[in-house]
Formats: sequence, C-alpha cells, structure tokens
Amino acid sequence: MKKISLAFLFFAIIATASAQQNNDATDTASAQTDTAWQHVYRASYPKINDLVHTKLAVSFDYNKQWMYGQEWVTLQPHFYPTDSLTLDAKGMEIKEIAIIKGKSKVPLKYSYDSLQLRITLDKSYQQGEEYTVYLNYISKPNEVKEQGSAAITDAKGLYFINPLGKTNEHIEIWTQGETESNSVWFPTIDKPDQKTTQEISMTVPAKYVTLSNGLLVNQKKNADGTRTDDWKMDLPNAPYLFFMGVGDYAIVKDSYKNIPVDYYVEKEYAPVAKKIFGETPAMIGFFSKILDYPYAWPKYDQIVGREYVSGAMENTTATLHQDGAYQNARQLVDGNVWEDDISHELFHHWFGDLVTCESWSNLTLNESFANYSEYLWREYRHGKDAADELNYTDMQGYLLSGSEDKDLVRFYYKNREDMFDAVSYNKGGRILNMLRNYVGDAAFFKALNEYLNLYKFKSAEAQQLRLAFEDVTGQDLNWFWNQWYYGSGQPTLDINYDYNNGKERVIVNQTQNTGKIFKLPVAIDVYSQGANKKRYKVWLQNPADTFYFATAQKPSLVNVDADKVLLAIKHDHKTADEFEQQYKYAPNYLDRREALAYFAKNKMSQLSLGLNDKYSGLRLLTLENLDNTKGYSAPGVLTTIEQMATKDPDKKVQAKAIEILAKLADKKYQPLFEKYVNDSSYSVSGAALEGLANLQPEEAYSLAKKYSNDALGKLGDVVSTIIMKTASPEDFDFLLNHFKNLPLSEEKIKDAFTFAKYLATVKNAANVKAGVDEIMKFRNQIPEQYRGFLDPGFKQAFSKISTAQKVDGNTDLSNYINGLLK
Repeated sequence: MKKISLAFLFFAIIATASAQQNNDATDTASAQTDTAWQHVYRASYPKINDLVHTKLAVSFDYNKQWMYGQEWVTLQPHFYPTDSLTLDAKGMEIKEIAIIKGKSKVPLKYSYDSLQLRITLDKSYQQGEEYTVYLNYISKPNEVKEQGSAAITDAKGLYFINPLGKTNEHIEIWTQGETESNSVWFPTIDKPDQKTTQEISMTVPAKYVTLSNGLLVNQKKNADGTRTDDWKMDLPNAPYLFFMGVGDYAIVKDSYKNIPVDYYVEKEYAPVAKKIFGETPAMIGFFSKILDYPYAWPKYDQIVGREYVSGAMENTTATLHQDGAYQNARQLVDGNVWEDDISHELFHHWFGDLVTCESWSNLTLNESFANYSEYLWREYRHGKDAADELNYTDMQGYLLSGSEDKDLVRFYYKNREDMFDAVSYNKGGRILNMLRNYVGDAAFFKALNEYLNLYKFKSAEAQQLRLAFEDVTGQDLNWFWNQWYYGSGQPTLDINYDYNNGKERVIVNQTQNTGKIFKLPVAIDVYSQGANKKRYKVWLQNPADTFYFATAQKPSLVNVDADKVLLAIKHDHKTADEFEQQYKYAPNYLDRREALAYFAKNKMSQLSLGLNDKYSGLRLLTLENLDNTKGYSAPGVLTTIEQMATKDPDKKVQAKAIEILAKLADKKYQPLFEKYVNDSSYSVSGAALEGLANLQPEEAYSLAKKYSNDALGKLGDVVSTIIMKTASPEDFDFLLNHFKNLPLSEEKIKDAFTFAKYLATVKNAANVKAGVDEIMKFRNQIPEQYRGFLDPGFKQAFSKISTAQKVDGNTDLSNYINGLLK
C-alpha cells in the first residue's frame, strides 16, 4: 500500500491553510479519552481453520451497487479438531450456506451479526482433512461503515464509480482489501496470516474488460449481452490481496522475459501508458537481481482507478493506482511523478505478497521494505543523489509527524488502520537504510534472500527477519532490533569540535529528552587537505561521547555521520569555512544540502555554489533559497540564473530560473518568455507565462485565456491564478476542471480556498453547487484524522458562499451548503 501523497505532512500543511483562512478559528474537537486500547495486546489472529482455496462467481448490479456472489471456500483445521467455522463477512445478505458433499449441498446452521458468520459444520474435522463450504450471498458495500486511515481514507471493500453514467467520470468497479475490507465482498478469514489459492469468475457487461489476480484462463459471451471472465491464481496469497477491476479500459501490452506486464488505462492515456509505467519490466529485473529471487508470480498488471481511496495497492499481480498516476506527455516532460509509487507496489510482490506480515503489528515487514524499495530503485536508475534526496524527504516526513512515541513493531494500537503511518513507512525505510549501511550490501541482500526463501508463501514476524540477518552476519543483532524495531523515537545529537596540541576532539552529546540513549555505529571522516580524508568507525552509546584524532594540523573538516545515514536530529556546530569545505569535498547529497542550508540561513554568498551542483535537486533547492532570500541580485548570481533559464538540462530547474527572472519584470527578458511560453514542459511554459503577465498586466487575462486549453501543472496554476482575479462566468468550467485535476498536494489545499473564494462571486446556482461538491469531494479524500485542521477554514469559506446564495434568493442551495460540515 502506497499512502496518499504527503499524508504524513498534511497536518502541518492543513494547519497553515486553516490559519490563513480563519485565524480566529479554534479546534473544538474534544481530547481523546479512550485509553482502554493501551492495555489490549494485539496478538496474531489465532489459526483454528486454514484457508486452502477460494472460488468465487460474481455479477454486479450497477443500479443498486450490489454484488451477487457465490463462493466455494475450501479449508482445513490448522491443528486441533474443529466442528465450527468463523468467517468475516461484513454487511451482507446471506442466502444460503451449505457443506459440499460430492455433487450435493447439505445445509449448515449458522448465526450472523453483520460482521461475522459463525457456522456449525456437519461434523468435527481433523488436521489435514479438507472440507468445502458453499455460500450464496449479496454484497452491499454502501451499507458498510468502516473507518479508514492515513493511508486508506475509506474501507468499504467494493467500489462502484459513476455506475449509472450520470457524470463524465469513467465508469468503474474496483476493490480495496487492506486491511480487512475484502470480507465486504466475499466471506473469508480476513487476516494477514492466512493464504489461499483462488478462482474468480466475473460476469460483466461485454463492453468492459476485467482484471483480477493470476491469469485470465477463459472468457465466455452470454446471451444477455454480458461476458464471464474466469481468473485463476494457483499460488497462495492473503485474502486482503484479492482484487477485481472492471471498466472500459485500454490494455497496453508489455512484458518482462516471458512474464506478461500489462497496463490498464483509460483510452486517452493509452499512447502514454508506457511512458508512465514502462520502467516496470526493468524494475522487475532489478529487484529480482538484487534479491537473487526471481519474480514469483505469473504476471504483473497495473490498473488506474478513479476516486481511489489510497495512493496505490499491491494486489497480487494486479496493482491498483489512484488517478494521480495519469499524466499526459507534457507532464511527463517534467518527470514521472508516479515512478516511486510504481517501484513501491512492485517490491511488495516480494515483501507483503510473497512473505506477508503475520499481524498488522508487524506491518513493517510489508511497508518499510516497500518504502525502501523507492530508494533502491532511484539509486540504481537515477543515482545516489536522487536516492538520498528521497531518504532526506522521508526522514523529514517522519520527524515532522509527531510519532516519536510509537514503536516500529507495535503491539498496542487503537485501530489496526493506525499502523499505516510515518513510522511503518518513513521511519521503517530509514531503519533499513541504516541496517544496510551497518552490515554491508552483500550481507544485507543475502539476508533478505534467506528471509524470502524461508517464508515464501507464508507469513512472518519481525523477529524472523532478525534471525535471517543473524544467520548471515554471524552477529547478535538484538540490540538493533530492540532499539529500532521494538523501541520508539530517535536520537538528537549535539556535535562540537576543538583542536589542541595535535589532536582533534569531537564531542557528541545525546540530548533527546526521552531518557533513552541510543547505540549508534558512526563513521567519522577527518579531512586534511581538499578531498584527502581518513575514516574512523566509532560507536555513540553514552549521553556524551568524546573522540580524539591525532592530526599534524587542524583538520579542514571533520564530518560526523560521514555516510549520512543516521535517523537523527543533528545540531552540528561547524564554522562557515568548514561548511564550505563540506560542500566542496564531502561526497553525499546531504553533505551538500546541509552546507547549502547553512549558507541560506546565514545569507552567505556561498549559497550560489549550489547553482552549479551536479544534481538537479540541489540546483533547484538553491534557486528556491535564493528566491526566498532575494539573493539572486548578488554579483554574478543573476548571470548564472540567466544561463540556467536557457541551458539547464532539468526542466524544473529551468522553470524556477525563469520564474525568478519573471519576478524582476524586466523587459529585456521578454524574448526569453516569448520563446519558452510554448515549451513542451508545463513548468517552463507556466514560468514564462508568469513573466509575460508581469510585463503586460493589462494583457494577463487574455494571455491566460490563450493558454487555458492545455494548462496543467505549473502552467495551470499560473493560468488559474490570473483568471481567478477577473474571472467571468464563462471561466467556471476551466477553474472547476483545473481544481478537479490537481493531484492531492499542498497546492490543492491552497487552491481549494482560492476556488471557494471565487465561488462566493458566482451567480449560477448549478455552478456553485458543482464547485462546492468538488471541494467536499477533495475534503473527503483527506484522511479523517487530519480533516479537523481543514474544516474550520472550509466552514468559513462555505458560510460566505452560502450567504451570497441567500442574498441571491437561492435559499435551498444556501441551506445545503450550510449543512455540509455540520
């Protein structure tokens, strides 16, 4: 499962957005008083019966948004004899339950509380004795109310999107099983420590295609205009990984060796499907190689779903992505924003699908690995700087999440959905990076290979991962697991230096206020001249550790955490000269970023060093810092920015350079803006349009209208901002579609309030309702626990829209808007 983008930073962004809208608003939500969960140990679910095989035959009622299902589920006792069976089955109408005896069905007694079926079997079954239960039922997903999480905003299992075709939205059906929501559409033991093979027969309108786990083994046209597709998976996987997708999709064919790799996209995206997903075969090859474990499944398909309740989901052989994956050719010029997600879900097919966490407490075995796979792929395909940038961003996501009191393996939580947080994802990925650095690449990947081979098609817990690492390395790693897997928080390091009598002294204090002292293996590089350095490996394990290094002269730089892998908050008391040395000679992304941050904070001219950095991400960061500090007016800096505006190979860097020039409103740049306003990159085009609008403010509206027909990304933001200032009624459709097409991001949060302000000026009641409904749709996509930060601002904005409608005599609409957030 890939979380919704920025889910773990939303609280900070939302707080800012709400403050801007309503400085006087206060959070009236009462403090949580329910603490009983703190005493409930979340054990792995007991195994009384084991799933063996699940066979389903389903059809769909688009009018009622129901699914008609028949199921033949084969099980066997796990160990002890049993004469009963409990199946998870949420919100269903049960028609029939029977035991299969040869070709006959023998009715069984059962009770049902709308969540679980408790079935009395026809006899007591022994270990190894299989039996098959038949169920006839109706799934009614809209009648199920389940709480979502930061990663999954809804949990009703089966979703009908625009089923009656009343809007222009793509008509689809898709399912979302994690954590335990697939039991909304088929009765099962909906726990991660169960595994089952499967067959699913889907009867759908013949104009639609279907997708499920495994291989499509048969298709049959029916006389009523429907078609039945039979999908079969011969390898066992957990029930939450079962998937169904239905819709009018184009299927773009690809492959890795002899394994089908197909992309299911709306037809308009078929020409760019391989540009979006086309790295997938290379990813399969790369992950298979580094793990020394070939991709285990018979195919790998990917499908995009509208209104999807998360970022993406690793359904075995049938990954589902949210519509943020859709990008047109011009968007892709700026880079594929979905590449990390693609690698994340694919890696789950080793960590999560092949070997599954035995309980949600051990979710790290799924999500931390998938998170870290993004680093591994970036490192391989785009270089170490790109990977380290992601490492830094994810680390900040964790540090800003307020999760310091949460263990990585967590046996106490209020709701299993709470496990999908910045600890299981961001922190867990950084812990794996530290572990890799400590044991070395060869041991790290050898241990992963051993773990996969030991527990393939089974479930596992974090201690079993430790044992695999200990077996490979020959070391006792309980200290690492106890500290990072079964402990919480992170160190705060205060680092000081002095030189005296031929000795460099390094003092590192652990200043975290938790009372816990971390044991940290650390590399310290001592530089003498230029890039010449000597490495020392030391351990931090006391409240204060002091190290002495004999040197003939004062080092030009001492670089603590030289590999830049520590998950820690660091206060590093280097001088300006030392940071300059660090930027020039220390090799890592974070070495240079730390130096640039110091230069920016202190408004030093050395910040301009970053304009020539080898990595585009740091060139962009430098431009952003120069923009924030108005440092672009320094001698020579503006000349470099002018060169970057025409010659930088990275489109986002080029766009930022043009954006800075645009702010100067200097007519000498008009030919530059006119040249690049038609660039294939939305970022470059948008920055250039901004420049033209600043030079010709009286022509800004007409310029924006001119480029509004194909305006996404930065260009869309600029066009929308200009039009919003003097918007006319005919601009509504553009502004609505612009807002609707924005990905879930900080930008969309800001745009929501701007759009709401515009709606207060719109007279057409139907347009106002459509706009308000779109804002509410976006609001409902935000994880529930973060909405409280946004809602005060939305209430204030909606109140103004409601008042305007009341003044215009639209009382019903006014009351409708007022009631949305009651």
